[in-house]
Amino acid sequence: MIKLLIRNYYLYKKKKMLSKTKVIKTISGFPENFSIDELVDKMILLDKIEKGIKDADNENVISDEELDKEIEEWLK
Repeated sequence: MIKLLIRNYYLYKKKKMLSKTKVIKTISGFPENFSIDELVDKMILLDKIEKGIKDADNENVISDEELDKEIEEWLK
């Protein structure tokens, strides 16, 4: 599981640029005082949700059975 998290973080940092509009929209939903970590976490979450929706729309998904097999391999 840790390998997956590290890989996802590396891939995210390698290819992503933020749009000013997305950052402003996200910040507008925050309280008056917040940390940079909270903002970054929220931006990463929103980006991953957006990517997941695009993957699902493009049928770039795997079955539950395939996922179970992958998880078994990770845990070996």
